Amino acid sequence: MSLICLISFIDDIHSVPNKIRLVVQFAAMLLMFYDLDILSFESIWILCALIICVGIINAYNFMDGINGITGGYSLVVLLSLVCVDLQIDFIDFNYLLVAVAADLVFFFFNFRKKAKCFAGDVGSVGIAFVILFALGKLVLQTGNITYILFLAVYGIDSVLTIIHRIFLHENLGQAHRKHAYQIMANELKIPHVVVSLVYMLIQALISVGEIYLQINKWIYCAIVILVLTGTYILFMKKFYYLHEEYLNNKIVK
Repeated sequence: MSLICLISFIDDIHSVPNKIRLVVQFAAMLLMFYDLDILSFESIWILCALIICVGIINAYNFMDGINGITGGYSLVVLLSLVCVDLQIDFIDFNYLLVAVAADLVFFFFNFRKKAKCFAGDVGSVGIAFVILFALGKLVLQTGNITYILFLAVYGIDSVLTIIHRIFLHENLGQAHRKHAYQIMANELKIPHVVVSLVYMLIQALISVGEIYLQINKWIYCAIVILVLTGTYILFMKKFYYLHEEYLNNKIVK
């Protein structure tokens, strides 16, 4: 975590080339895998897991664009992990307790109309790494991959936004504001804290269902993904034109 947060902190101060950042992120993830004792798995699965986890880390960072969303969403995920830990004891409870306490401090200063502080890359990448480690231990102990639904809202928004940008033939390395939450905050002028609350509430409902609903978890997972995907597509069909108007006005000016 020190390694991945250090490179992120440097990147906050002075831009670091993507290649260097990715090398450090992969190295940090390998160290996490070593601690999780999964490096003995087949190399193809380790490679896939590395790519997915580094992708999640960066997606978490990309989603940090408005006041309250990183702190609030992370709080929901951490509290979901706390609820599961109280049931099956998959990780040292103090690990989660410290993470929740730290997130609450940041949340207090960031979840407001005029934020007093911001996460930066170091904050969003750091909390994502903390969550991934706990989530990894949970999945390994239970064998239930559907716990990844604790990151469902961020995941669907990130993946579908990337697909959308690919269809638009955009450079994925360039900054943009095409995420659903960005259109809500920028084009629809919905207050940041309200947008953050919406993301928190949706994720909280999904997490509660994952933990407590007596239903086949794979069926539940499929339902959640289909509903979130459908909602995202309908939202973009109705409101994406506002972002296109913004881009056109920007070009004219």
